[in-house]
Amino acid sequence: MFELKGRVAVITGASSGLGKQMTRAFAKQGADLLILARRLERLEELKAELEKEYEGIKILPVKCDVTSTEDIDAAAAKAKEEFGKVDILVNCAGSAKNAGVLTMTDEEWDFTISTDQTSVFKMTRAFANIMKENNYGRIINIASMYGLVGNTALDTVAYHSSKGGVVNFTRAVAAELAKYNITCNAICPGYFDTELTHETLITDEFTQYMKATVPLGRYGHEGELNAGAIFLASDEASYVTGVILPIDGGYTCV
Repeated sequence: MFELKGRVAVITGASSGLGKQMTRAFAKQGADLLILARRLERLEELKAELEKEYEGIKILPVKCDVTSTEDIDAAAAKAKEEFGKVDILVNCAGSAKNAGVLTMTDEEWDFTISTDQTSVFKMTRAFANIMKENNYGRIINIASMYGLVGNTALDTVAYHSSKGGVVNFTRAVAAELAKYNITCNAICPGYFDTELTHETLITDEFTQYMKATVPLGRYGHEGELNAGAIFLASDEASYVTGVILPIDGGYTCV
């Protein structure tokens, strides 16, 4: 089950963090890959590593700023030219400016909404149009448990808002694109140590907060999102759409 040989997967934010982890997971399952990020040199390094480890897969790195419509449309055109189709889209790229509603600036708000929410719309629009041509697709949006609940540890109102938007965007797209045999689901990660979160998570204060609020009592380990992503991308998950899957150690269940 869950073999992806012959499938073409597009992954954003593939140069680091969760996107890089998922790129490794999809390569292991045999998928051909279009990997996108702003740091092309990191994508090239990842391509070289994976092609040594997994023979027979094709990996195409493309420099892409997911807030740029021009970059996204160019990447979609390249995918169609090189692979002829797109089967799977993983919207993983993201960043955020942390501040509360009383002090957040317009620039901080706009940056976060553009990077974490509008980019998901733009990517989905571009690549779902390719999926539609083949009457097949799997769209996986990486939201956050913060898209489902608030928090008392860190003021980050734009991040909560953007990820909440991604959650309901997922439901809307699932309903809209079902007629084209395209599913759309979201994963809501909990606390994972990445470049984006590391400085916050390593503090004693935040670690104590985590232990008090996460039933499993720990941060997520590298690779613990991969099973959810592979499942949602698989042929076997053909009747799963509009699902919002928290992978958060139980944070949102209490």
